[in-house]
Amino acid sequence: MNPLTEDFFKYQAQTTPSPLAMEISHAEGSYVYDVHQKKYLDFVAGVSACSLGHRPPSVVTAVKEQLDKYWHVMVYGEFVQQPAVELTKLLAKHLPESLSCTYLTNSGTEAIEGAMKLAKRATGKSQFIAAKNAYHGSTQGAMSIMGFEERKSAYRPLLPGIEYIGFNNDEDLLKIGAKTAAVVLETIQGGAGFIIPKNGYLRKVKKRCEEVGALLILDEIQPGMGRTGKLFAFETFGIVPDILVMGKGLGGGFPIGAFSTSPALMKLIQTDPILGHITTFGGHPVIASAALATLQQITGGRLMKETLQKEQLFRQLLVHDRIQEIRGMGLMLALILPDAETANQLVLRCLDKGLILFWLLFEKKAVRITPPLTLSEKEIREGCNILLSVLDEL
Repeated sequence: MNPLTEDFFKYQAQTTPSPLAMEISHAEGSYVYDVHQKKYLDFVAGVSACSLGHRPPSVVTAVKEQLDKYWHVMVYGEFVQQPAVELTKLLAKHLPESLSCTYLTNSGTEAIEGAMKLAKRATGKSQFIAAKNAYHGSTQGAMSIMGFEERKSAYRPLLPGIEYIGFNNDEDLLKIGAKTAAVVLETIQGGAGFIIPKNGYLRKVKKRCEEVGALLILDEIQPGMGRTGKLFAFETFGIVPDILVMGKGLGGGFPIGAFSTSPALMKLIQTDPILGHITTFGGHPVIASAALATLQQITGGRLMKETLQKEQLFRQLLVHDRIQEIRGMGLMLALILPDAETANQLVLRCLDKGLILFWLLFEKKAVRITPPLTLSEKEIREGCNILLSVLDEL
């Protein structure tokens, strides 16, 4: 073990007992390079965060130009800073009018916290309903609506009044009632195994929310930003949430989150009391510049349309008796394998062969494929060949 890796384990907090601990030298496009100059084809994109790959020229230029002007000058929302204004304006251009006002945060989990606070303020109610096996972040409010008790039992007490429903379970919709402030759902469940809503499920949830005076909060932190072939996955399913949460891929590799709603709802955090949600670094001009360049490239070209074509290529190539199912849509795909050990070995052995794959949070039989949207057909074939060869060896 070299000195830097030793220091990594000694001084930097770890989230598991056994991180992959690959020492990074640099990254470019669809590839990550270690200090031994071995290159790895990236099928994970920093867990859906690097929408345009690593160091995309448009984002590099935008960040460098902003660095030459100014970076942090004031806490969020006080000074007029062009990158944040232009970013929220471009989001509004591509969202329904009812989602035209956006609050910029530092991460997806912070955006979830802000959305939950806004729902309580808007409805005067405090009960939240979330899905079993849901994941919305690791801060205490977001963890409270995590539908996976094993990961949160050690941190109780959390927020009271949380109820859980089965994703795609119509019978559970009756749990949404007069006391419910909001239903919080991932548009496509991530940690649970990339579960897609079926049979008009989200429309039914929205209808039930309207009947009882609850809000619908959709978490698009992972499926958003063109990953499913639309800018946001909810566009595929024929509904509009009351509050939309985003993060990850919006920043093009920089840390960001945001929640969008109507101007009328968002004004509720301005008064009685003021400063209903505050952040020092939300809307940071350098990060907002990176996000703006990312969003411009995603919405200004063919990437979203090509995402669905790339999905079909993955599905055509990844045919193997060890692959029981490919869940998800667009470039948010999960391979479902016979057991957890097969999934574990696939990730580790592919890494040895120069392909970055990763696990999902809760579904142990799944392996994540969430590459940059800019991944080429040649790179898809290259990565799938590695993946299939490893499956043959297992």
